[in-house]
Parts: sequence; C-alpha cells; structure tokens
Amino acid sequence: MKVTDVELITFACRAAGSVDSHGHGHPGPEYDTRASLFHISTDEGVDGYCLGGSNTTLHLARQLVVGEDPMDRERLWQHMHDYRSSHIDGDIGVIDIALWDLAGRATGLPVYKLLGGSREKVPAYASTMCGDDLPGGLDTPEHYADYAEQCVSEGYRGFKLHTWMLPYSADVKRDLAACAAVRERVGPSIDLMLDAHHGYTRREALYLGRGLEELDFHWYEEPMYEGSMSSYVWLQEQLSIPLVGPETIGGLFHNRAEWIVNRATDISRYSPGHGGITAMMKCVHLCEAFNVGLEAHGGGHATLHVLCAMGIPGEYYELGLLHPQHDYSGYSPYLNTRIDRIDSEGYLHAPQAPGLGLDLSWDYINKHRV
Repeated sequence: MKVTDVELITFACRAAGSVDSHGHGHPGPEYDTRASLFHISTDEGVDGYCLGGSNTTLHLARQLVVGEDPMDRERLWQHMHDYRSSHIDGDIGVIDIALWDLAGRATGLPVYKLLGGSREKVPAYASTMCGDDLPGGLDTPEHYADYAEQCVSEGYRGFKLHTWMLPYSADVKRDLAACAAVRERVGPSIDLMLDAHHGYTRREALYLGRGLEELDFHWYEEPMYEGSMSSYVWLQEQLSIPLVGPETIGGLFHNRAEWIVNRATDISRYSPGHGGITAMMKCVHLCEAFNVGLEAHGGGHATLHVLCAMGIPGEYYELGLLHPQHDYSGYSPYLNTRIDRIDSEGYLHAPQAPGLGLDLSWDYINKHRV
C-alpha cells in the first residue's frame, strides 16, 4: 500500500465565543469561521482523516508521506521528527493521527485496539473556561459553585476550575475562595482540580497549593511559568498535593522525561496535538517506566483512543471547555455523532468503528466546502 495523495478539505461553519487579549476563550456571539479536515489517500482505496490541519500540514505531508507505505507509522514519524521544528509539532500530530485512522480502517479495528486495548470507557471531568466578569457566568466563587453543582447533577465524576487569568485580575485569594465554594457545594466525594493563572510567583503558588491541600483537591496544574522547571521542583518539595505538568511548554515527550527525572511533576501531561498518537504513546510508556501517571490535555477522538489503550492512568477524560452560558456541543454540524457525551455514570465510551470512529457528515462538508 502506498500514499498517493493528501489534501486539506476546508469548509465553512459557525462558532460562538470570544478570545481575550491573552488568548483565553469566553462565551460570545456566533460568527462565521472555517474548519479543516486532513485527508490521506492510498492506491488501495483506503483513506485516513484527522480534523484540523493547515497548509503547513499539507506541505509537510507532500514532502515526507506521499509515495510511502502508510502502515510504516514509526518510520514516518521519525522522518517527520528529524525534519521538525517546534512550530510544526501540531502538523506532525495531524498527519500521524490520520495515519492511525487509516490503519484502523485498513484492518477493521478501532485505534485503541490497534494500540493494544486496555478498557472501553473512561470517566470524564467537567473542565471550565477561565474566570470572567460576566454576570451569572464564572464571575464569582458562588457562581463557580453553582456551575459545579449543575455539572455533578449531569453525571460528571470530577470538576476542574480554570480560574481568573490575565487580562482579568489574577488573585490567589479569590482563586482559593472559588475552590472552597465548590468543595463546600459538591461535598467530599467529587474529585476537584485547579488549573490556575500561569504566572504566579513561587510564594503565591505555594499559598494556593497549601489551601488546595486543606480542601482535599485531586491535583494542581500550572500555577507558574513552565519555562522555569526549577520553580516546580521547589514547589513539589513543599507540597503533598499532586502537581500535573508540563502542559503548554514544548519539547514533546523529551521534555516530560526531564520533568520526571528532576522530580518536577507527580503526574505528567500530554496531548496527541504534541506530535500525534505515536508521540503520546511514547510518553505513556515513559511514564509507565517511572511509575508516574499521565493525564491527557484536552479531548477529541485521538485522546479518547489513547486513554482507552493506556495501561496506566489516564484517570480522566477532560471534557470542556465548559461554561454556564456557552453550548459547547452546538457547533459541530460536520459530525453526525459526537463522542463526548457522558453516560449516566459519567463515562465516555471508545468508538467501535474502524479507525478513529469519525462519523463525518459528508453532506454538510461538501455543501459548505470552500
């Protein structure tokens, strides 16, 4: 089997929301936008797809993947990695995910089974948008508690706060007040997590972490700039609550190895967006070797398949970003079926269709193709 062609299918759609000056999303009005779908074709009529991609993805795939055997995923990943810069990890990820989808379609197996298969369902936690000043939104500790109570009533087994970040006023005391209000409202049996403002000082991060310990929070994410690994080493030495990271800094699984061996993290953090499923599974095995957990950053088909293939926690699927004034599920008409619907016990189930299980609405895509 050989790859004969690659293409980027771009189509119009609608979205809702706004982005503040520091890149954080919030509820907002609807607007017109475009989405993309990366497509790999072969000489045997088997295709692979991944939502997302750019012209850079297309250029890279034309250079390094067309004419190759798509089943040689490791060799192709190493070739792309040798070519890479930090700017194309996401493009490598899209290509690699599409290659895994193609392999699943060729063999008739869902990706998580190709990866080895460990479980068929994963519990989900509700992950909020960042704090804001929208009345009735996420503007006060009480409104965080209201929303946490709503999410628990819907079946979520955990709840993660993203609290106020710049350009809003970041304040450890207000963050801690929101965490305390949520804990009081949902009780002791719900796992709670915090992803704080990423620019706190060591002193502020320590103050917040000690407060979270008293509230029996499940983990604590990114209260300081991740470029300073030594700051996290220092913080971990002061706290008993598990620290999760790194998340936003680059370096693929290589950087996660540095954090593990330097004892900067209790639980590692990874996403298929960082170099694809192949790269994430390398990080999974790295963490397993050091007896360290790994929590997935964000969601999506590829993430769910990796979580269902992992032999170590991955304890949760992150479902978000959620907000009481935003319908996160209302803007994907290019999918006939969504995978991020929790069941009555708060679980998401792995798609059983071959490949990623993308249930694409080709009628919609072709009608709105750009």
